Amino acid sequence: MSVPPVAQRADSTNQLSPELQLIAEITAGLNAQQKIISSKFFYDSVGSDLFDQICDLPEYYPYLTEMNMLPHIASDLSQSIVQPVELVEFGAGSLTKIRILLESIKMIKSVVPIDIAHSHLQRAADKLSADYPHVNVAPIFADFTQPVSLQNKGKNQDELVKLGFFPGSTIGNFNRDFALTFLQRLRKTLGDSGMLLIGVDTKKSLHTLHQAYNDSAGVTAKFNLNILRHVNHIAASNFDLDAFEHYAFYNPHFGRIEMHLVSKIEQSVHINGQSIPFAQGETIHTENSYKYRPDEFIHLARMAGWRLEQQWMASNDMFSVFLLHANR
Repeated sequence: MSVPPVAQRADSTNQLSPELQLIAEITAGLNAQQKIISSKFFYDSVGSDLFDQICDLPEYYPYLTEMNMLPHIASDLSQSIVQPVELVEFGAGSLTKIRILLESIKMIKSVVPIDIAHSHLQRAADKLSADYPHVNVAPIFADFTQPVSLQNKGKNQDELVKLGFFPGSTIGNFNRDFALTFLQRLRKTLGDSGMLLIGVDTKKSLHTLHQAYNDSAGVTAKFNLNILRHVNHIAASNFDLDAFEHYAFYNPHFGRIEMHLVSKIEQSVHINGQSIPFAQGETIHTENSYKYRPDEFIHLARMAGWRLEQQWMASNDMFSVFLLHANR
């Protein structure tokens, strides 16, 4: 979970301050025919904490499955990575999975975690630095869906081979066109010798998919609704969280889970000097989670300038992880 269902940024917002750009982006999404709010706005401190709770839920198989896979993957990589590397995690969150890699891959000399949730990432980075004092930890507070520079982020970092880390099937949160663009951007960011370790969710039982995004404890519903509270804080809007409800379903035509917030009533929401009308039953699309067969993802990666080095599959093909290398 994370990042926008559709990458949107109007050219006219480029001259605005960062704060006004965010408000303009939110307003544009709410004025679209299908109202949307980019899922990057899930991740204020409350949303980040709620997502950590989601990861502990028995129904949310992507996190648990990938966590079980990572020790074996890290052991494999420890044998193949023989040169010093800088590990760059995109959408780093709580930096939990990165610790498994650090335990096994001793050639990791530097870590650059990138995330939009400033305070959440800073706490996690400080703890990681304290626990691994021999590793340089240099967080970047940024929207990783946009171009991010890795220049001058620590001692001799520019000389290290870059190993990108993008776990959790976050790539599934992008539509197919933006997924291609994003992988191309990572290819450029990580360089000609760069590698990318990426988690990708697979197509599977509809029942399993439904449960993962509609947990019995209602944590995902709280996480989804929290995006409105965060937007209220950013844009001084007046969303009433009690007037919306969580709705998630698998769309087989697009091969994706969709998360929406459904307006319970006919209402209007004020934001950025505008009144945005909602019909009863109208939705705000907050997240997609595309699922890929391995051959589908490998084809996408090749189009973006990567070649497959290694692939790992969980039992019953529940989840996949790929090691990619930059094509020259």
